[in-house]
Amino acid sequence: MKINHWLAISALFIVVLISWSLRGILIQIFAGIVLARALCTLVEKLRSKVSISRSFALLVCILGIFLLFGLIIIIVIPPFSEEFQQIIFQLPKAASALFEMARESLGRINEIVYGDNQKGILGLKIFSDEFNLLPDSSTLANGVGDGIKQIIGFAGNLSTGFLQLFFILAVSLMVAIQPESYVKVAISLIPSFYRRRAHSILKDCGTALSNWMVGVLISSLCVAILAGIGLSLLGVKLVIANALLAGMLNIIPNVGPVISTIFPISVALLDEPWKAIAVLGMYIFIQNLESYLITPSVMHHQVKLLPGLTLAAQFIFTIVFGPIGLILALPLAVVLQVLIKEVIVHDFLDHWKKKQFAR
Repeated sequence: MKINHWLAISALFIVVLISWSLRGILIQIFAGIVLARALCTLVEKLRSKVSISRSFALLVCILGIFLLFGLIIIIVIPPFSEEFQQIIFQLPKAASALFEMARESLGRINEIVYGDNQKGILGLKIFSDEFNLLPDSSTLANGVGDGIKQIIGFAGNLSTGFLQLFFILAVSLMVAIQPESYVKVAISLIPSFYRRRAHSILKDCGTALSNWMVGVLISSLCVAILAGIGLSLLGVKLVIANALLAGMLNIIPNVGPVISTIFPISVALLDEPWKAIAVLGMYIFIQNLESYLITPSVMHHQVKLLPGLTLAAQFIFTIVFGPIGLILALPLAVVLQVLIKEVIVHDFLDHWKKKQFAR
């Protein structure tokens, strides 16, 4: 190998090391790019409906977003925060109630098996001794409460979170104002012979991200509405908080829907046990409806992601980037799938295959 090859390999290795050390900043920049793409999509939709300049359309979209969030803060946030606080404080009670139900059920099973004779008494004593090895209901409730307090304490570190959020919003706003300028800067870092092709690939990535975001927004709204209707029909309390949580957590596949069922089941369990089972069945029905009907209908133009690829992306990106990697696992997977398809498969493997057959 020539010295220029060794220099290129060394430079690539150094870039990889620097990228790895700055992965926390890079994932925040990617989050800003995702938000910028969402804002650009709104601007493009508005300009397709109304003939106005891009700057004015961007200003209208930003003001509209601020107005929407203002209405959400004024109308939705107060009842949501109050109901969510009630849910958090009711989780230990729900865990205690579930534990007591399990204790009573096992006690009845023991009476049915052993009856009232001496053997039954002895069996019940042995059963009780063994059962007492399990944690007391108050201990379990305190443990759950301590765990929730730790989670709240961890989430209470708002200074760092607000700084990161401000950085992401600043990046998204700057990119949304002049997207083509930033694309040109990124393209200039690529060898000249590949720049035109790279511009086309970046455009495909942006289209895939736009389709994903529109599809996720529609499916999350559908899940929130269906959850709200179902919980209202079942007479479960705290409908607004649980419906909003179901919609927001729907953005995180696999993990989000599972977490969203914990809260309404806990509330229903404290009311009537059969409602908890009904809520679980309702959420399973909603998620199957979302997975097999809503999502395929609203995302037919989106880059198709296999379930195994989605799960692997969540696992890998969570390990590499932390909690924000779990939230951004799907957009990262969408972009990576486009890059792999266009760069590795289309531009390298297909081209190499043609050369092999030409021989």
